Amino acid sequence: MLKLKSPREIALMREAGRVVAKALDRVRQLAVPGATTAELDDAVVAIFREHKAIPLFRGYPSSVKGKPPFPAVICASVNEQVVHGIPNHRPLREGDVVSIDTGCKINGWCGDSAVTLPIGAIQPEVQKLLDVTSETLDLAIRAMARCRTWSEVAGLMEQYVKSQGMYVVEKFVGHGIGQDMHEEPQVPNFVSKALRKHDIKLEPGLVLAIEPMVAIGTKDVRTLDDGWTVETKDRRASAHFEHTVAMTTEGPRILTCLED
Repeated sequence: MLKLKSPREIALMREAGRVVAKALDRVRQLAVPGATTAELDDAVVAIFREHKAIPLFRGYPSSVKGKPPFPAVICASVNEQVVHGIPNHRPLREGDVVSIDTGCKINGWCGDSAVTLPIGAIQPEVQKLLDVTSETLDLAIRAMARCRTWSEVAGLMEQYVKSQGMYVVEKFVGHGIGQDMHEEPQVPNFVSKALRKHDIKLEPGLVLAIEPMVAIGTKDVRTLDDGWTVETKDRRASAHFEHTVAMTTEGPRILTCLED
């Protein structure tokens, strides 16, 4: 059931969102050639500990039968990996891109955000991928101010990605968020019959984790043997950006940023 949030509850979510933003800002500083995603995970652990924040990802159960819970505080997905990559000790190389997704809970309320970062100089095609995916998130948030339903926003997102010759990854979607990381509704980045049938009214109190995932060569993905890491089937690059966004009487408000 969809749970609308009060202004007070949105303010509490903003506290968690600000800590998530601080963690991702630290990751931006550290994500250079030679760094490891395990080191990035350690940095986020330290920030969450400093703010007495509960990590949302570590210990999250796998949807693949027999696979262990997620072992880290961040998802770190490199190059062709779309989402849910497990941090490791392989040094990042010049030309890589890494998607970092993380979330935390403070005083019972959650924040969730993601960013894809270049490691040193990257190929122009991959830079365009990052730019398109980031702009897809930005245009969605802007469109929420004038659209009445999520299907209108999702259609604009899908249309923009396709106009740039890229692909919306449809296997994974955004979600409602509040006292739990994953709440109703599901928030796709494309239009489907299911969305039209169960559309989402954009009204004050609605809080969504909006997270476009875009790939250069195909929308088709597969899950690796670890039960978590998802990669594109053609093994070409993908990108992922996410914000937690609240609808207020003044319009959409990003909760996972450093400044209001």
